[in-house]
Amino acid sequence: MSGTDRAAEPSVEASGGGAGRRRRWTPAQKGEVVRETLEPGASVFLVALRHGIHPSQLSRWRKLYREGKLTAVASEPALPASAELASAIARIRDLERLLGRKTLENGILREAVELARERRWWTEWLPSQPGDEL
Repeated sequence: MSGTDRAAEPSVEASGGGAGRRRRWTPAQKGEVVRETLEPGASVFLVALRHGIHPSQLSRWRKLYREGKLTAVASEPALPASAELASAIARIRDLERLLGRKTLENGILREAVELARERRWWTEWLPSQPGDEL
């Protein structure tokens, strides 16, 4: 193997089960392998064999490449930029403050309704007969 072939090798992680190891390919590495299959006279099977990839996996990468969706599987979710994170934290803080106010208002209104029911204040405002006016 030459030095350029070594650079194209994927990182290898041990998987929890099975006899093999799981390899993680970067989008650039996947693109290189896919572009090899697009060269005149190239065989998907032979390129897959040369890189230790199952031909069906390489065919899937080719399909994703044609659709412009060829990406690597991330092992952990990407973190947002610090400015976005700070903005989101400030927004969450504002929403929590607003929720606290609304919860307090809701409690006060519940108490007022309960007190009105106990004292029957609303009956004073209701007409005595259905035809009477307010």
